[in-house]
Amino acid sequence: MLSVLVKLFLTCIVCVNGLKSMYSSMDEGLGECRQDDKDNCSSFSDLEQDYNSNFLYPSWVHVGVVACGDRQPETTVAVKAIMVTARSPVYFHIFTEDNLKVLFQQEFDSWPDDLVNKMQFQLYSITYPPEKFDEWKKVFKTCATQRLFMPIILKNVDSLLYIDTDILLMRPVQDIWAHFAKFNSSQLAAVAPEHESPNAGWYNRFARHPYFGKLGINSGVMLMNLTRIRQFPWLQHIDEYFDTYRYNISWGDQDLLNILFHHYPEFVYIFDCSWNYRPDHCMYMSVCHPAELYGISVLHGNRGVLHNQNQPAFKAVYNAFKNYKFDGLLNLLKAMKVNLSKLKFEEGRCESVKDLFYKQFQHHV
Repeated sequence: MLSVLVKLFLTCIVCVNGLKSMYSSMDEGLGECRQDDKDNCSSFSDLEQDYNSNFLYPSWVHVGVVACGDRQPETTVAVKAIMVTARSPVYFHIFTEDNLKVLFQQEFDSWPDDLVNKMQFQLYSITYPPEKFDEWKKVFKTCATQRLFMPIILKNVDSLLYIDTDILLMRPVQDIWAHFAKFNSSQLAAVAPEHESPNAGWYNRFARHPYFGKLGINSGVMLMNLTRIRQFPWLQHIDEYFDTYRYNISWGDQDLLNILFHHYPEFVYIFDCSWNYRPDHCMYMSVCHPAELYGISVLHGNRGVLHNQNQPAFKAVYNAFKNYKFDGLLNLLKAMKVNLSKLKFEEGRCESVKDLFYKQFQHHV
């Protein structure tokens, strides 16, 4: 009996030392590469090695986001929205311009310890192949195409939830992460349709390039199995499609993904519109039936509606998260309801279904 206990004790010591080594490597940080630092930017393969010099604990939820220009405040609100309902640790991979890194650090340092202890984040410099750095950076919105290079840069990350900066999760991030378990053997990405009806569809009426399915996909919320993506010549195809259709694409990286998935539809897992709920789903009439039943799971404030007055219901929820002082989710829910209650009811606009905006969230308070 004594010998068994001794063996167990020694085994525990080995385990603890292994975990210490793992977390020590995480804390060392991933290498950075700046465009004006030629020693660190000699080749794109060098960047891959620099960025992945440590091991990222695989059981964490990994979230990727790209923030350039004036998107830093919006991005911190998106991170806050994820963390306030997160049930387990989240690792954020934030690709941003060098001058914005200190702002992210200052914001996260101001958050309460119990929240920060559930998250890790890494701030990456904007990284493209040096020979096409400026070209890729300026496609569509500044830095938007950075997401296309994440599978190569984050080569020790198995799976990732990519979000645009104007995303607000209305339920625990682990719930959308659970869709990975539903992938079949060929699927490597999960997205929502761009539209619900061909009468309002953009791709089926205006696109000058191939697109996925009948209505195309919206890539603002995208689960990415990076391991499977790396087993496919991802960047080779993306680069080829960009060279072929560069003068025909309107929505940058989203159009390139639509072209790719048009040719490889077996790669795509479709989740319903409640996981990427946009003004298109309520600006004329309510067309997202899953959201009507269960509430909005992920709010996507594209078209600038988190900041302008075009669809005030989106801005009302955004402001509730933005002004939240970490004083309890009941107070956050109350702020949402108060902000939404001030909106004038207009038939056929998003304010007419404003209860959907907190219907799902209130289950997690």
